Amino acid sequence: MSTTPPARPASLYVPRSNLMDPDDVRPFVDAVATAQLVTVGEDGVPDATFLPVLWQGDRLLGHLARANGHWRRIVDGSAALAVVTGPDAYVSPSWYASKAEHGKVVPTWNYSVVHLRGRVVVHDDAAWVRGLVTALTDRHEQPRPEPWALTDAPADYVDKNLRPIVGVELVVASVEAKAKLSQNRSDEDRAGVATGLVADGRAPEGLVAP
Repeated sequence: MSTTPPARPASLYVPRSNLMDPDDVRPFVDAVATAQLVTVGEDGVPDATFLPVLWQGDRLLGHLARANGHWRRIVDGSAALAVVTGPDAYVSPSWYASKAEHGKVVPTWNYSVVHLRGRVVVHDDAAWVRGLVTALTDRHEQPRPEPWALTDAPADYVDKNLRPIVGVELVVASVEAKAKLSQNRSDEDRAGVATGLVADGRAPEGLVAP
């Protein structure tokens, strides 16, 4: 009889104190707007590609370069993981106010991350890719005083530049979100981390819990 324990679904380790507020998850992904797409081909070899993304409804949309063999190794409908990461920073124990009190402090790392899991589909379709690139462009250009639009470029030039990319769509089945921002430390320690980050030339926003 096998003594191997049953396989458990992969999950992100998230202590209760580091749970990201559910209302913050979509805005976080929208603000980062990129992800590492991780898939495993039929040969069991994993692939990962950094790509711009849009999260619309239960779909995470992106595109890869046609020259990138990753998309050819994706099995339509297979499991995939998209990893969205925010700011991260080393935290020195010397920044904690409690260091002077008892010295029982150690280094750590602060960061935020969202894991989106589901099934992935490749879209080698010109109209689908055009729609995605238009939506991505509009999303990033909209805040600008004079937004650039896909239609600003000659149509044949746009067509030429769309041919070298392929679309991917992750049908999101689960979302896990972690914000490790010194929530387990005292107000004084968190203030020390914020001061230390500024001294290191880093903005503390998004790296230390309020």
